[in-house]
Amino acid sequence: MAVTGPDFVSLQVRDLERSAAFYERYLGLKRSDAGPPHAVVFDTAPIAFAVRDLVPGNDMDGVPQPGQGMALWLHAPDAQDIHDALAAEGTPIVSPPIDGPFGRTFTFADPDGYHVTLHNRT
Repeated sequence: MAVTGPDFVSLQVRDLERSAAFYERYLGLKRSDAGPPHAVVFDTAPIAFAVRDLVPGNDMDGVPQPGQGMALWLHAPDAQDIHDALAAEGTPIVSPPIDGPFGRTFTFADPDGYHVTLHNRT
C-alpha cells in the first residue's frame, strides 16, 4: 500500500469569509457547492483546495506567520495580471515576479500570512 500523492489542500484561517472572498476576488477561484459548514471548498482541479475554520485547539493568534514552512504553489496563466492587482490593493508581495523554470513566478502573503506562489508555466 502506498500514498499516491496530494489529494486535498486546505488552509486554516482566522476569518473564513474574509479568506474565501480574498481567494475569489484575487485568484478568481469559484466556490464549490460541496463542503462542510466550517470550510469553503473551491472548484479546483486536479487537487481540491479549501479554506477552513481553525481546528479546535489551534491558536493562530500566537503564531506570527502561520504559513511559514508551508509551500503552496498554484498555476495561473495570468500570473503577472494577478500580481499587478494584488500589489495595487496593497497585498504584501513576498517575492516579486521573475522569469524562471516555472515561467513567470511570484509569491504573495494572503490575509493570514500564508505565502502563496503563483506561476504560469504548464
